[in-house]
Amino acid sequence: MLPIIGIVVVFGAVIGGFLMEKGHILVLLQPAELLTIAGAALGTILIANPVYIIKAMIAGVLGVLGPSKFSKARYLETLKMMFDLFNKVRKTGLTGIEDDVEKPAASEIFKKYPEFLKDHHSRAFVCDTLRTAITGGVDPFDMDQMMELDMEVAHHETLQPIQALTTVADALPGLGIVAAVLGVVITMGSLGGPPEEIGRKVAAALVGTFLGILMCYGLVGPLASSMAKGADEHNSYLHVLRVIILAFLKGLAPILAIEMGRRAIPERVRPSFDEMEKGCRKPSAAAAGPEAEAKPAGGNAA
Repeated sequence: MLPIIGIVVVFGAVIGGFLMEKGHILVLLQPAELLTIAGAALGTILIANPVYIIKAMIAGVLGVLGPSKFSKARYLETLKMMFDLFNKVRKTGLTGIEDDVEKPAASEIFKKYPEFLKDHHSRAFVCDTLRTAITGGVDPFDMDQMMELDMEVAHHETLQPIQALTTVADALPGLGIVAAVLGVVITMGSLGGPPEEIGRKVAAALVGTFLGILMCYGLVGPLASSMAKGADEHNSYLHVLRVIILAFLKGLAPILAIEMGRRAIPERVRPSFDEMEKGCRKPSAAAAGPEAEAKPAGGNAA
């Protein structure tokens, strides 16, 4: 919602200032200039990027216009989900969650957390890691390296559409100059005509430069910047999952592994310890029974 408000403020302030100086709004309506700039920008996107990056770019821009997916509530749900999952491991061993990680959509644990199931990469990150742990014989250090590699690859792919959009933003002022030069060429062909006609053509040429700069610094550039922040949020979320899983695989009790993950959550959305305990331990402990908490921390090594 905030990006939409920002876009309205940018264009409202620019057009409002123009009108305050007795400018005629119809002068800014130059379809030919807009077609030249927007069409050339679209062409550069098609030339420079494969289809999957273009699709990711569109999805990223649409995602920017909505609220952040990684709120405090989302992190609380994630902590509770991992706590439930680890408590099951404490009771049944790692092999007890084999069906959960093989078919997460059918898992009684994961089905309670639809936001996690919809996030296909986070789901694969957790399930693939635990699937590897179930096979046994993998040192926690090697598991950590594996998760780090997964995060690096995912972050690189997430940055590709952002870099593509940033490239378009950087090109827009130049494309605005191209449109302006074409307008000047047309104006030169009209020399000797009525001054009013020459004035209109010069104004149209200058609008091309104006649109290119405005679209770069007032729209496309900020959208790319917002997409980059969203990519950082997703990477932070994966880092929290990594910390939780690694702590548990090293032999810590579920509640301690979850606490380590909570400490890794960015402060602006980090739940307090009381919120975590209220949301995770009490309901889950009641559901799992007191014996789940009584087992030794090393019980997950089976």
